[in-house]
Amino acid sequence: MFISVLDLFKIGIGPSSSHTMGPMAAANAFRHTIDQLIAQAPANCSYCVYCVLKGSLAFTGRGHATDRAVALGLHGYDPISLAGQDVNALVAKLWITDSVQLANGGRVGFIPEDDIVFDKSEPLPQHPNGMIFYLLDEEGKKILSETFFSIGGGFICTLDEISQLNAPLKIEATGAYPYPFDSADSMLEMAQQSGLSIAAMKRANELTRMSEQDLEQGLDAIWQAMCHCIEQGLSAQGHLPGGLGIGRRAQALFEQLQTNPEKGTLNDWLCAYAMAVNEENAAGHMVVTAPTNGAAGVIPAVIYHLLKHEEGTAQQVREFLLTAAAIGGLIKHRSSISGAEVGCQGEVGSAAAMAAAGLAAIRRGSPQQIENAAEIALEHHLGMTCDPVGGLVQVPCIERNGFGAIKAHTAAALACRGTGQHFISLDSCIEAMKQTGLEMSHKYKETSLGGLAVSVRITEC
Repeated sequence: MFISVLDLFKIGIGPSSSHTMGPMAAANAFRHTIDQLIAQAPANCSYCVYCVLKGSLAFTGRGHATDRAVALGLHGYDPISLAGQDVNALVAKLWITDSVQLANGGRVGFIPEDDIVFDKSEPLPQHPNGMIFYLLDEEGKKILSETFFSIGGGFICTLDEISQLNAPLKIEATGAYPYPFDSADSMLEMAQQSGLSIAAMKRANELTRMSEQDLEQGLDAIWQAMCHCIEQGLSAQGHLPGGLGIGRRAQALFEQLQTNPEKGTLNDWLCAYAMAVNEENAAGHMVVTAPTNGAAGVIPAVIYHLLKHEEGTAQQVREFLLTAAAIGGLIKHRSSISGAEVGCQGEVGSAAAMAAAGLAAIRRGSPQQIENAAEIALEHHLGMTCDPVGGLVQVPCIERNGFGAIKAHTAAALACRGTGQHFISLDSCIEAMKQTGLEMSHKYKETSLGGLAVSVRITEC
C-alpha cells in the first residue's frame, strides 16, 4: 500500500475537501473528456453540459460550495491554482456566463444556476458523495455521461474505478517500494527488522517516486501553506459566510494570549491556532487537506505550537509530516477519512491520530510509542458524528479542530511516557472506526439531517 505524503496533504481552497475540492477535480476531469470528444466532432455541432449531485453532495452541497466548485472545474480551474485568489469575485463572473470555453477553443453551453442539480432522492449505491456529468447535443440527447465519486481528502474516482478500490484506495503494486506496509502491525514489524523510524521508512518509499530535492521542497511547501493559513486566520476579523452569522474568534483569542501570555495554557494556544485555520477554511480561503479540509486545523496547530513554543526545527516538521502521512495512509487504506462515509471520526479523529504520531516521533518516541499515540488519539474520537449546522463547515467543525489538537497533544504525551505496549492496537482501532461508520445512520454522516444540525432552527443557507 502506498499513498504519497504530497497526495495526502494537498494545497487547495475551502470549505471542504470532499464537497469542494473533489467535485472541482471531477468537473475538470469531465471537461478534459469533452475536449477530446469535441475535437473529433463536426464544427457546427452545439453542446451543453449539466451535473447532478447525489447523496451528501446534494444535501450539503450549497453550504459546502459544491455548485461553485463544479462551475470552477468545468471552466478549467483546479484547487491549487485557486489558492490565494479572490474566488468570490471569480465565481461572480462565472455565474453570469452561459457557456464554458474549452481548451481547443470550442464552447459548450453551461448555466450554473440551471445546470447543477441537487438531487436529494436516493444516493448512488457505491458511495454517498456521487455526481453525474452529462453532455447533451443540440436536440437534448445525452451523448456522453460520466459518474464520479468524491471519496474524501480531495480524492476522486470514476464508476469504473470504484469497484477496484479498497476502503477506498486504488490498489497499487507495492513491489517497487522498500517498505510496503499496509497495516500498523506490518509497519512495526518492518521498523523492527530495518532499525528505521516510521518517518525514515516513509521517506524511503517516497524516494522511489521522486528526488530527495522534490520531496523536501514539497514538504516545505505544505508547511508554508499551513503556516500561512494559521497566520491569516490569526489576523482576520469579521463574520464567516453562509448565513449563520458566526463570528471569527481566533484573532481575539490570540490577542488575549499575546497580551497576557502567562495566563495562556497549552490548550488555549492550540485552540487559537487550529481555529484560525478552520475559520480560513470556512471562508473558502487557501487550506491544506490534513487529511481533509474539515480537519485541516489539527496538524498545523500542533506543528505551529512546536515551532513557536518549543523551538522546533524545519527538519522536525518534515519528520512530523512524513510520520503523520504514514498513519493517515493506513487509516485511508483500511477505513476512510471521509465524513460522508464514516462521520467526523474519520476526519478530526484521523487528523488527531496523525498529529499524535507526528508529535510522538519528534519527542523521539519509538515506533511502538508512535503507533500507541495514534491509537489513543483515534480511540477517543470513535463514534463522532458529522452533523454540520446548515451544511456549513463551521459549527461544530471549527471548535472540534481545537479539541482534536488537544487530544493529539495529550495522546502523544501519554504514549511517550509509556513503554509502547498497549491493549488495543491501532489496526483494531481503525477497524472499529470502520465498523462504527458502516453502522452509523446516514443522518450523522455529513447530510445535516441529524445531531446538532437539526437541534437549532435556521433558515436554509
